[in-house]
Amino acid sequence: MIIIDDLLTKSDVAQFRQQLSSVPFVDGKNTAMGMAAGVKNNGQADAQDSRVQQLANLLLSKLGNHPKVISAALPQRIFPPCFNRYSESQTYGYHVDAAIMRIPNTPDVLRSDMSMTIFLTDKDEYEGGELVIQTGFGEQKVKCDAGSAILYPSSSLHKVTPVTKGERIAAITWLQSMVSDQQMRETLFQLDQSIQSLVNAGTAEREQLDGLHHVYHNLVRKFSQV
Repeated sequence: MIIIDDLLTKSDVAQFRQQLSSVPFVDGKNTAMGMAAGVKNNGQADAQDSRVQQLANLLLSKLGNHPKVISAALPQRIFPPCFNRYSESQTYGYHVDAAIMRIPNTPDVLRSDMSMTIFLTDKDEYEGGELVIQTGFGEQKVKCDAGSAILYPSSSLHKVTPVTKGERIAAITWLQSMVSDQQMRETLFQLDQSIQSLVNAGTAEREQLDGLHHVYHNLVRKFSQV
């Protein structure tokens, strides 16, 4: 799991919240696939509405240009973001995201390697509503402030606990990585972040950084599927 703090600015969040307050929401079950429909109880902004499509495109542009998103996911394709809303008592039980998703209004499909939740409400605006992800180290509960996001493997069982007070608004999307192997993707992320830390610290010699870049890009070249 990778937390990305301040993916969106406060101004960005305010813009999304203001726009979402006036768009139609539909029953989230309408967009659930397979067994997920039986445990999904939330609202979802109508993806056919032109204003929702504009917001999705705006968020896509921010994701595609964010250095940490690129480093962590090495995205090849990103599904148009969806916007969901959980009011009091609403929840989404344990489920796994579909492995293959058709991109709306296109013949293209996407393999879901990583899932992302972008929080649009601060964690003190609602009670409950934690994102819970099953990992090899047990359940991990996540609740971030507005503008922050979490990336995690789409293969994970996960759920959103019932909201008991207030309202939880978020955007969700899925990414197909150029590197399908999860362990290698994690290794590449750790290597890239280490290189960036050395660059920012200014303590490494140029020759050392060139050597690390050489290793990183050759690994990407070997394991990417493009």
